[in-house]
Amino acid sequence: MTSIKPDAAQQRENADPDEQVKPVPFVLLFLIAGLFTWAVVYLATSDLSGNQNWGDSRTAADFAAPVATTKVDGAALFTANCIACHQANGNGITGVFPPLAESDWIVAKEDAAIQILIHGIDGKLTVKGVEYHGQMPHFGAKFNDDEIAAVLTYVRSNFGNHAPAVNAASVKAGREHTSGRDKAWAGDIDLAAFK
Repeated sequence: MTSIKPDAAQQRENADPDEQVKPVPFVLLFLIAGLFTWAVVYLATSDLSGNQNWGDSRTAADFAAPVATTKVDGAALFTANCIACHQANGNGITGVFPPLAESDWIVAKEDAAIQILIHGIDGKLTVKGVEYHGQMPHFGAKFNDDEIAAVLTYVRSNFGNHAPAVNAASVKAGREHTSGRDKAWAGDIDLAAFK
């Protein structure tokens, strides 16, 4: 009987794989069993009430709400409520949202600015020679007098504006003066009295 010699291609082939049992090393099994046993014993023998001095030493008073004695941050209110329309630089979007930068409605007389924030606008408003037709929401129900004063003070002292700060007393007086009003100002037509 003659033997068949494997050709070169067959010699390059790797052996067929076979399933070999490679058990987990006993050292690793003992380590896992030891850690598990230690954890069970530790939990079973620990005093779960624990020593309160081992914690982070905070008391219930540390979690109480802070007393509202801090100054209202007009910049934060502007960022949260106004920046989407009037933009971070106060220039608005030409033809869509009016600019606050160097706007007569903001700088010239604070009464107009107060009324705009309290009641909003619904109609044509001319700012720096450009007409804007749209709506601005009212913030009279959302903001208190201090918050409106803070936002206006921020706007009147930024974006190239150099107008005096607005105080809460002026906002309160403006709110009382138009307390019977239940709709937005009709832009230039209504706000002209305040300019």
